[in-house]
Amino acid sequence: MRLMGPIAHIRRNIFRMTQAAFGALAGVTQATVSRWEAGESEPNRDEMERIRTEALQRGIQWDDRWFFRAPDLIEAESMEAPA
Repeated sequence: MRLMGPIAHIRRNIFRMTQAAFGALAGVTQATVSRWEAGESEPNRDEMERIRTEALQRGIQWDDRWFFRAPDLIEAESMEAPA
């Protein structure tokens, strides 16, 4: 089973948007969002800030770790008992 990447998770599960709509929110094209989701490139700091700001303006509880690891991986790591 392939886990969803961070940007795909943010777009699909947090914002519930198409690639085109998410691109407009981040100030990029749909093709750029597609490249992010394919792992061919990553959002820069300004784009991440636009995404974060938009989430907060919409009342979405935000975690910057989502840019780097999808929540399912963050939660799994938090639940691991220390060795």
